[in-house]
Amino acid sequence: MTIRPSAVTLAAVLTLGLTATPLIAQGNLGNPAALTEQAPATYKARFDTSKGVFVIDVRREWAPVGADRFYNLVKNGFYDENRFFRVISGFMVQFGINGNPQVSTPWRNAQIKDDPVKQSNKRGFITFATSGPNSRTTQVFINFGDNSRLDGMGFASFGQVSSGMNVVDQLYSDYGEGAPSGRGPNQGRMQGEGNAYLTKDFPNLDFVRKATISQ
Repeated sequence: MTIRPSAVTLAAVLTLGLTATPLIAQGNLGNPAALTEQAPATYKARFDTSKGVFVIDVRREWAPVGADRFYNLVKNGFYDENRFFRVISGFMVQFGINGNPQVSTPWRNAQIKDDPVKQSNKRGFITFATSGPNSRTTQVFINFGDNSRLDGMGFASFGQVSSGMNVVDQLYSDYGEGAPSGRGPNQGRMQGEGNAYLTKDFPNLDFVRKATISQ
């Protein structure tokens, strides 16, 4: 899934845990229809990563549909062992493809409707990636800088990194853009092969150890 920013240089820009890929989906993660709980008006999502900890403050009023989806994903462990597979210096870091293909496959079509843009894509703000209208699923990105040019394209931020942005800044970025336009991971192979592919071919990627919800 790719977010499509603007002009030539950004046209394809926005389109995991070192453990082996589990053999089966755990809990309700294999059934997106079961994970539709409404999120609190505000909540915190803590990400313990290979580089350290960062915390995201989510405000449901900014983008309620996106905030609800993110809440359910974090609460049920979807982002655990996810790689930060697309890190573009000065632009954004993208993650949200589960390392277990049996989990990621059903979520590929679990699309949610767009939210109106109420909060800009400024530094530290988090937003769902999309491949077009009403196509958000699980992939999100955190803005490294002022990407307000994305606002007019419908990218609705739903939260902001409130602590640990220095950790986000340090996430491994040398692989750059993903295949086929860059030498980073191929999202198709990620969906089909999971963490086994990333561990073998992109061993330096940073990853989420554990993501949890707090009020």
